[in-house]
Amino acid sequence: MTGKVTSLDVAKRAGVSRSAVSRVFTPGASVSAKTAAKVREAAEALGYRPNALARAMLTGRSKIIGLVVAYLDNHFYPTILELLSCALEREGYHVLVFMAGRDSEDVDTVVEQILDYQVDGLVLGSVGLRSDLAERCRASGVPVVLFNRRIEADGQLAVVSDSHAGGRMAAEHLIGIGCARIGHIAGWDGASTQKDREAGFLEGLENAGMRLFAREVGDFRFARAKEAARRMFRQTPRPDGVFVANDYMAFGVIDVLRAELGLSVPGDVAVIGFDDVPSAAWPAYALTTIRQDPEAMVAATVSALVTEIGGGIAHPPDPLPVTLVRRRTA
Repeated sequence: MTGKVTSLDVAKRAGVSRSAVSRVFTPGASVSAKTAAKVREAAEALGYRPNALARAMLTGRSKIIGLVVAYLDNHFYPTILELLSCALEREGYHVLVFMAGRDSEDVDTVVEQILDYQVDGLVLGSVGLRSDLAERCRASGVPVVLFNRRIEADGQLAVVSDSHAGGRMAAEHLIGIGCARIGHIAGWDGASTQKDREAGFLEGLENAGMRLFAREVGDFRFARAKEAARRMFRQTPRPDGVFVANDYMAFGVIDVLRAELGLSVPGDVAVIGFDDVPSAAWPAYALTTIRQDPEAMVAATVSALVTEIGGGIAHPPDPLPVTLVRRRTA
């Protein structure tokens, strides 16, 4: 058969009604084993696949979760994407990925487009969202969960790690190993995670009677982090310890320190990151870092989504604990 195969073609070949074909491919619908066998045999012979979007228009459920991310070059997010996809598949859902800028205006535009796909829920990974659009999504029956980012809005579901505690741990560790001139290479200043990590870091320094020695902004970008490292470590005197706001930037900082400036890590400069992405354990870096628990973050996200999709009320979870992972760089 040439052209697109429809459910009517399958019905004719199987000798059943079109509604019977629809019931066979609708999870939970009532249909006899004999009819189901005839329909599936005809569908396989014709190469028929049910139209999930068309079925969503009839049932009101697409079984699709929209995931919006700003970038995938940070090694933390491919890991999250894999874990989230697997966890949602176990619940009967599939993930549709959309890319957006980090600013709320860019995200709002993408979210408006996603709603046309009749997704059952939205996960926003490290991107911003206006609180009024979040409320519009909820009013449309589409729950929204912010992942690794939060906004100041009552009842907004956000799954985050305790970045404030992690920043404080970073300061305490650098002080504990004898660093006296401690710098910070920040991520994007518009991110709640950056604000929380830096606030905790400064608190840790203040508790020890110390002040921040130097600060640059890497914007959560690899190239920007390298530029920030060049500015910070070409000054005299230079920092002898630095907290970098995520591992991805920390790799760039280490590359500059070793390959361009001829400095020893940790002999001349101790470096600590945040996330504990898989490559942080590679011998080339052996990065000391603050570990987020991706499995726990994904589990909390999926639990909140499934609860809301099912008509329940999910409550924003408390920030998830983080841990210090000691390796060679600090």
